[in-house]
Amino acid sequence: MSHFVRASKYRHVYVQSPRTGEAYSNIRLSTAVGEQNYIKANPKYFAVALSGGGGPFTCISYENKGPLPIAPPVFSGHTSNVLDFDFSPFHDHLIASASEDTSVKLWGIPEGGMVGNQAQKTNISTPLIDLRAHERKVTLVKFHPTAANVLASVSADGMVKLWDVEGGREGGSCDVHQQLVQDVQWDWRGETFATTSKDKILRVIDGRTGAVAAERKEAHEGTKSSKCVWLGEKGLLLTVGFTKQSRRQMKIWDLKHLKQEIKTVDIDQAAGVIMPFFDADTNLLYLAGKGDGNIRYYEIVDGAPYIFPISEHRSTTPCKGCCLVPKRGLSVLRCETARVLKLTSNTVEALSFIVPRKGDFFQEDLFPPSFSGVPSHTASEWWAGSSKPPKVMSLDPAARERGKVANGGKAGSGVVPKAALGGGGSGAGKPPAGGKTVGQLQKELDVALARISLLESRLRAAGLEYT
Repeated sequence: MSHFVRASKYRHVYVQSPRTGEAYSNIRLSTAVGEQNYIKANPKYFAVALSGGGGPFTCISYENKGPLPIAPPVFSGHTSNVLDFDFSPFHDHLIASASEDTSVKLWGIPEGGMVGNQAQKTNISTPLIDLRAHERKVTLVKFHPTAANVLASVSADGMVKLWDVEGGREGGSCDVHQQLVQDVQWDWRGETFATTSKDKILRVIDGRTGAVAAERKEAHEGTKSSKCVWLGEKGLLLTVGFTKQSRRQMKIWDLKHLKQEIKTVDIDQAAGVIMPFFDADTNLLYLAGKGDGNIRYYEIVDGAPYIFPISEHRSTTPCKGCCLVPKRGLSVLRCETARVLKLTSNTVEALSFIVPRKGDFFQEDLFPPSFSGVPSHTASEWWAGSSKPPKVMSLDPAARERGKVANGGKAGSGVVPKAALGGGGSGAGKPPAGGKTVGQLQKELDVALARISLLESRLRAAGLEYT
């Protein structure tokens, strides 16, 4: 008897756990709890909050494996616990933090991160930007996915504020939530953001005006926390929550018909809050539960039944938090389609999701053009009504070395080719007379330009002229 086997490039994805000594260990984590995921990552670093006075947190380079120093350098400018943080999607050396002291701060990350051989040696206590307007503790913070220097923050009183980071000022707010906001997620273009809250209402809110565009009451009937994630540019939203019987479940919603979900899947009977992560390039969904040892992953398709389970990574070590590493930070030549950083009680484990393929060359069918880390528009353009999708680039290392970046399938999204900096040709990557490679000089230039841009914005905000 023959059986139909669904065609999928990712049907045989497996998880490769770190070997002994390859985990990031000896991390003295903060004891503050909340709705946050406790860990965030960009292509170069990951961030975690540490125990200690003043709400310290640190950024660790992926190269710095092994035990953390007993007293690592930290960002220490807050006066109370840091509850959440988020890396800028457009600059690898910028991170925003949210704290119980009601402030949101923007920090510059030194080259090499805060921990490592080439890293910062002392604490950093002075932020680049200090944003204050919330009246209660700030619980969540999220950068805009396509507009440069736009940031959303959420406080414990349900207030959502939008910030113009470049100008150092509040750009808008939304006060429709009467109870604690449990999650906030921007859509594919950054036109709207979705929120889940303790009142069990799923809301889709206009990012510029703060008006509710759509809402669904009793999205999940259970009283425990629910989370959401956009399914790329499909116009679909996935939520995870609980039933009245405390069973964990996920639902898919079509924004055109929010009155009724188009798919419901009961997951299991457990107490941990599920953190969903979606990879729009591969259409793979990853579900990790707080307190769970396993990570489930599914493939999302356009039509019914919408969700196909692929497999499950099992572990006896419970998870405190998780995050996905952006595609630009993956090892594509070994077919690593995703990397999940799993935070435990005192370690961070890098779990690589790999498609078994032969050959050490770039597999174009596994890695379509992905987010390039280049903004589609400025903050002022977005506030004025500009609507653009994220700019994408080839993940082929050879193409990236040549600086070829695609915008909607076309070259030229704003990434400067290395050849223009004197790094092209057969001598690329070799140290010039000064002893530093082009890559090292480019990283130093990136940090300096970010610092200059932020200082200029502070001068403008203070009404000072400069030439």
